[in-house]
Amino acid sequence: MAKLIDMLNSEMIVINAGLRSFYEDLKNQNVKVEHINWKPPAGGDPEIIEALDKLLANKSLLEKIQKANDEAVERMMSSQLFLVDIKPANEVVPDFKGKIILHSGPPIEWSRMCGPTKGAILGACVYEGWAQSIEEAEKMCEAGAIKFDPCHHHNTVGPMAGIVSPSMWVFCVQNKTFGNFAYCTLNEGLGKVLRFGANSEDVIKRLKWMEQVLAPGLAKAVKLAVEKEGGINIKSLMAQVLMMGDECHNRNVAGTTLFIKEITPYLLQTDLDKKTIKDIIDFMAGNVHFFLNLTMPAQKASADTIKNIKYCSIMYAMARNGTDTGIRISGLGDKWFVAPSGMPKGLYFAGFSEEDANPDLGDSTITETAGVGANAMAGAPAIVKFVGGTPADALKVTKETYYITHTKHRDFQLPSLNFEGTPLGFDLIKIINTGITPFINTGIAHKKPGIGQVGAGILRAPMDCFKKAFKDFVKTYC
Repeated sequence: MAKLIDMLNSEMIVINAGLRSFYEDLKNQNVKVEHINWKPPAGGDPEIIEALDKLLANKSLLEKIQKANDEAVERMMSSQLFLVDIKPANEVVPDFKGKIILHSGPPIEWSRMCGPTKGAILGACVYEGWAQSIEEAEKMCEAGAIKFDPCHHHNTVGPMAGIVSPSMWVFCVQNKTFGNFAYCTLNEGLGKVLRFGANSEDVIKRLKWMEQVLAPGLAKAVKLAVEKEGGINIKSLMAQVLMMGDECHNRNVAGTTLFIKEITPYLLQTDLDKKTIKDIIDFMAGNVHFFLNLTMPAQKASADTIKNIKYCSIMYAMARNGTDTGIRISGLGDKWFVAPSGMPKGLYFAGFSEEDANPDLGDSTITETAGVGANAMAGAPAIVKFVGGTPADALKVTKETYYITHTKHRDFQLPSLNFEGTPLGFDLIKIINTGITPFINTGIAHKKPGIGQVGAGILRAPMDCFKKAFKDFVKTYC
């Protein structure tokens, strides 16, 4: 009784679980209150809850899943990721011959493609010389003269529209631990660029300069780096830039700077003339997102190592094509589980608003998949100046992500969290059990083809992807 009286006489703190409005009402009355962001599993879906109960009751299966998931995250953490070459896509990307264009996200046919993806594809057709105008390119695409396939089906990733055509040069990143490769085009910059659906003459001209000057020049420098040090260690650079306020997805200021610092001594040793070297360095220095197209294939080369681990419930790909968002789960092999892409909330360039925006698109969520990007926002509070929100929001994103991932990355650490590792290994079962889906920070493209980037923002992956995958997982293993 004395303890009860003491408790009643002491200062009380209310814990609110459920509706946030209750928390707000108490807070407005100056009551000390903490809010728990609790949600029923899978949004309260009875069929999913029944399947979850069935899985969680199977102790021997849970042990197999735990062991498989441990193996998966260990593979990703032990991956050593090096830039070892830059080559034309049709020379290195697997199964990439003829009139074929790769795009971001899960498979999609021309008639369902969004405006930015169509705009970028039309620009690529003109860039390749397959068509002399955007109008001619559109007729070719409508007639089925061009083949389309996801980047992910060819060991490749592409930001936003994700377009890769045969003549575009790509970064070649090798996972030296496991021997596999991943590829990505070189970053054009922000605004009116092909990956956001722009396809005007100046966009094509820039791509041609990248093909004829930028990529071959950097390739000479990378060759020297390979001869001296086996290549450029992208994983090491990523670990460093996380200490410097980048999150390796939408903030790449430090990453681009460190890459320039790394590549410049090799550029100076090539046979390139001074003006060409200056032009290459100026281009990279004027494009703070240049490093993104290196983190993406590095993370792809890491995540691909966990494909087809039996019983593994870890996600190894998450990608969007502006119409659909798709995920792939290690223990379920090549299957895509898709749902409609969401609409980002964020900051818009002058003259644009949410009414102009296309739903979410791009393969750049491979960064989150393997442990950086939105997962690391706590270490990159300045990102909110680009995608919206407050520094406290950035911290919250990372902390919440720990609830739905398998472990903390031992190499990717965050100073703002006492050097805790970033959340690694999105676990399908935890996502279903908590009702929490991964955060994505992203660029925003105009919904009409030919215009380009209009802003940047943040959103969550759609739950329906994970519901579909979970049903298949339970059917496969229970």
